[in-house]
Parts: sequence; C-alpha cells; structure tokens
Amino acid sequence: MDAEHNQLLATLAQDYYLSKMAISDISKKYHLSRYLIMKYLDEALASGIVSINIHTDYDRNAKLERTLQQHFKIKNLIVIKDPTNPQDRDQVIATFAANQVQSLIRDCQTVGLTWGETIYAMLDHFNKQTASQLTFTQFMGENMRYHSSAASMRMVQKAAAKYDVPYQTIPGPLYIINDQARTALYQEPAFTAAFTAARRMDIIICGLGTRQSINSIPAWAENTDRIFPGVDLSKIAGVAFGRPYDLHGRFLVSPENDKTLSIPLDQIMRVPRRLAIVQRKSKFQAARGALEGKLFTDMILTESVALRITDALGI
Repeated sequence: MDAEHNQLLATLAQDYYLSKMAISDISKKYHLSRYLIMKYLDEALASGIVSINIHTDYDRNAKLERTLQQHFKIKNLIVIKDPTNPQDRDQVIATFAANQVQSLIRDCQTVGLTWGETIYAMLDHFNKQTASQLTFTQFMGENMRYHSSAASMRMVQKAAAKYDVPYQTIPGPLYIINDQARTALYQEPAFTAAFTAARRMDIIICGLGTRQSINSIPAWAENTDRIFPGVDLSKIAGVAFGRPYDLHGRFLVSPENDKTLSIPLDQIMRVPRRLAIVQRKSKFQAARGALEGKLFTDMILTESVALRITDALGI
C-alpha cells in the first residue's frame, strides 16, 4: 500500500511539476478532488519524493533573518550571506537588490530614489523593462557629488533609462541653511514637478548615511552645527532621508530646525514601502537605529552587518 501510495504521489508530481499540467486537468485525469491533489503534492514535498532546488548567485541567512525579524518586529528583512570571496560582495548584494526592487516596483507608479554607491551598483543590474505609467523622482536635494557616479540626479536618470520612462530631479543642494531661501525654492518651477511627484511616491529606495557621510562633503563638514542646529552630534547613529537619528531611531532635528530641501519628514514616513539597502559593516549602527525606530518597511542587509547588530544586542 505504501509503495502504491508513493507511486501515486510521484505520478501526480511528475504531471504537475514536469509536464506542467493544470490542477484541474490532473483532477479530471485521476478523478481526484483539487483539495486532495494539493494535499498529495504537499506530501510529496514533505516526504522527499519531490525536491526543489533554487540556483542563484546569492544565499540567504534564514536564521539571522528570523532573529532580526522577531526582535525588531519587521516582516520584510533579508540577510544576504557574505560570499567566500569578499571581492564578490558588492556584485552579490547589487544583483539581489536589483531583482528585489524591480519586483517591488512592478505595480508602482512613482518611485523615489536617493544616492550612494550601493544604489548606483544596484541600478547597474536592473534589467531593461517596459512600464506604461512609471516615474522616478528625487524627493530631496543633491548630495553635491556632481562629478561622481553617486550623484543624486544620476540615480533617477539611470533608473528611468532602464524603463524608458520620465524622471524628475531637484536641482538644488540637500541642505540650505537660509530658511527664506529654502522656502522660496519650493515655489520655483524647476522644483515643483519633482516635489509634486514625490508626494505621490509608492516606494522609496535608499541607502543609509553616517556621520562620516556628512563629513565627506566639505561644505557639510564645515557647517554641521548650522545644518543640524541644536543636535548633539555624538548621538548620531545614522542619517536617513537627509535627517540624522540616534540609536533608537529617533530623528534628532525638529521640524522647525530642519534645513533639508525635501518633502516633509512626516510625508516621507507615510510612503507605503520604504526600502533600505545596507552592505558595509561601518553602517551597522545606522542599520540598528533604523530598525529600532521602524524607519523602513523593508531592509536588505549583508550578513556582516546583521551579525554586528546581533552581537551588539546580545541576541
């Protein structure tokens, strides 16, 4: 009886997985209910009669994912195992992130992008696709790396070219200390299209910054106290959406002191999907703070970043 049952499971599995027969057709062929066929297919998997192998250029650390998901109460968190060859890390994370992001934006109309080498590398691995109603937009000002591949405008241009769709840019610096000048720019025609698009964003794709990121731009490093008035700089764990936050994920700049040329922070936090990609160990505190504060709905981490977070938390 067991042998006959196992043969039935194997036969059903061959029809379903190899012959690509529909469940309805299998039901007619063997005079079995759809419920019973699905039950037998599940049994074939559980018993080892059917084995499914997924071949990819990356591998995920399911144990670390579960640990962090449970601790931070975040459902959409992915940990990519570090490759054996460290030189392959950037390509591995960029390839996975590209596939994940393109899957997420399939049903989106407006996608917000920030900057960074990780984001740029991800866009390099985007496949050419078509979209009828899709726009890529900046939602905050430039990072002033105008001669770098990590420049903000290049991100939306590069993404839009992969889909042959429009993009919107904000041709101004991320931080404007003069409140009157910054307020006036929101009314300028060169800015209004991007800010209008940004208020309709379905998803944001970004990296995380650190205090070192701020210090890497001379104009910012020399004016940090004026850019972040009243902020204890020693408490900065990371920077998201241009704003610094602490290890608990609390933004350190009050709305009245916000010098960021951007849509308001409360509007950003209402965007349905907010995805951060973090690959460098030096940013583990930034990732930890962002997770603590639930600044993102989705996060992709390298294994080395995830391990540093769990080590710091003792979990």
